[in-house]
Amino acid sequence: MPLSRRLFVAGLAAAPFLTSYHLLAAPEKRRYKIRDVQCMTLTGPRTYVLVKITADDGTGGIAEAYGTPVIGTVAQILELKPYLVGKDPLEIDLLYTNLGEGGKSLSGTRTDGSAHNLMRAASGIEMALWDLAGKLLGQPVTTLLGGHFRDQVRVYDHEAPKDMLDKASCREWAARVKEAKSGFTAHKFGFPRTGAARVLSTQEIIRIGRGFENCREALGWDHDIMVHCHWEYDLRTSIQLAGAVEAIRPLWLEDPMPVDYSEGWKRLAASSKVPICTGENLERRQGFKDFIVNQGADILNPDLRNSGGFLETKRIADMADVYGLPMANHNTGSQLHTWATCQWAGAIRDYMTCETVTGVGGWMDQLLLTDKPFIKDGFVPVNTTRPGLGVELNPDTVKAHLAPGEHYWS
Repeated sequence: MPLSRRLFVAGLAAAPFLTSYHLLAAPEKRRYKIRDVQCMTLTGPRTYVLVKITADDGTGGIAEAYGTPVIGTVAQILELKPYLVGKDPLEIDLLYTNLGEGGKSLSGTRTDGSAHNLMRAASGIEMALWDLAGKLLGQPVTTLLGGHFRDQVRVYDHEAPKDMLDKASCREWAARVKEAKSGFTAHKFGFPRTGAARVLSTQEIIRIGRGFENCREALGWDHDIMVHCHWEYDLRTSIQLAGAVEAIRPLWLEDPMPVDYSEGWKRLAASSKVPICTGENLERRQGFKDFIVNQGADILNPDLRNSGGFLETKRIADMADVYGLPMANHNTGSQLHTWATCQWAGAIRDYMTCETVTGVGGWMDQLLLTDKPFIKDGFVPVNTTRPGLGVELNPDTVKAHLAPGEHYWS
């Protein structure tokens, strides 16, 4: 029967009612609640604090909080547990932003939202929530963070010559790193020093320059070198140090001056032809803001366990991108944190490379159950198919390296 104009108009009039009715009648989406928060500590070359957050359907998300030094990290995470239990694990930004607010801690005292003073605990919790969210939604974490800009992430090691001033020692080192199973093509190390003086003599500056030139000569130009410091120098010495290593074209000079921002960082970055890298001990956008806005560094190097986890650090990366600054990552964590960091890095537009202490053999490279090589040709793959981080712990390896008094979580 042909559709008359009257029937057609009547159908249009009824459409809003029908749409609203069907929306009202549609079943609600499954709502989840956090059931438990657990910690587990491993010991090896370092201490590793693992976090697990479990939803009411039994699904668990895992991550790693900062473990060396481990002082207070576990206690802080467990203090925040009462605030998290019963909350929706998918509301990650809300949970992180208001962490601890309006609740009672494990000890029974009321919290006031000041849990961001416990950044290492907050960061571990936040990353575990992302793994849990990915599993509940059936999506990789990188996808939930906005999508993967790359399929693999470059990683670098800490291999160094025994004696940088001995050319034979440098040649032995170069041959060793080129034959390494994981295929690293970037190496970060510093010049061995004695004493705690913040000023280097002319002779020391010359020796450091000569040592790194020996390394470059032995290694060639198909591998990168990063010059590693530990916040120990003043501005004058840092400028001289940058000049001393300029000839080897290092990927960057890392952390030569004290951690917090000062105008000295801006002067150093402006005067140095070597890119200046910093950020491993900075927290949240507030800690990175002055470095970004004032161009106090050329490369930002946050550790996700310090800076606030996945979303907060992605916001740092987005802010840095506006000013043309790329990201890298500090990472002295386990295989789990190396993997997690590389999944985060997959979602960052302007990204360089991630540090790792793994990939050198031993039990740490068996901490995760993976279906492909963990590190191949110096790269970690980005998970684009499996929910969450896309990996699970190897129970046998974990149980063999539990800290004294620890038990594998249920």
